Amino acid sequence: MGAFITVSGLGILISILGILNMTGNISSLHWYHRQRVAEENRKAFGKLVGLGTLIIGLAMIVFGMLYLIFEYTQLKILVIVGAIELIAGIIVGIIISFYGMKKYNGGIF
Repeated sequence: MGAFITVSGLGILISILGILNMTGNISSLHWYHRQRVAEENRKAFGKLVGLGTLIIGLAMIVFGMLYLIFEYTQLKILVIVGAIELIAGIIVGIIISFYGMKKYNGGIF
């Protein structure tokens, strides 16, 4: 039960940050990104980075739910599917976020 609470709680927090970024509030991002993105591109930049962050958060929530179901049913396939889903969500989220950084910031660093 502790793993469910930890992973899902972190997923909810990350999802909230993603939603805030998608609304154009990029204050949670590193100062470097805030300085290098032009004012007129902040909303579009926030949407892309926020979408990537939201996908990562949702993947963590889904993994937490599958792990909770596994604890009660002991179906190992749920952990395997959850791990695959989590890895895929993290990869897709990072790709989208890095694309937004590359497009509007000129690079990820």
